[in-house]
Amino acid sequence: MGALWIAHVEVTDPEAYGRYAALAGPAIAQHGGAFIARAARYVTLEGKERARHVVARFPSLEAAEACYRSPEYQAALEHARGASERDLVIVELTE
Repeated sequence: MGALWIAHVEVTDPEAYGRYAALAGPAIAQHGGAFIARAARYVTLEGKERARHVVARFPSLEAAEACYRSPEYQAALEHARGASERDLVIVELTE
């Protein structure tokens, strides 16, 4: 069963966040993740407004969590800390 990695982001330092994105993409791909939405059009109906939304599909919830905890992704994440406000959730698909 697959899983979705869903991030809602407000970038506060575009240069540092760019370094995060350059490293995060390969780390996500290395764990079987593929982006299905990134900085696309959106409508916020409830909750905190964030300007950027990213959705990646993984083969499983465990693969997505392993990606997040991996040394490669944690190295990328160092660039996002202080350069963004983020909410991130992994949701298992029920299909």
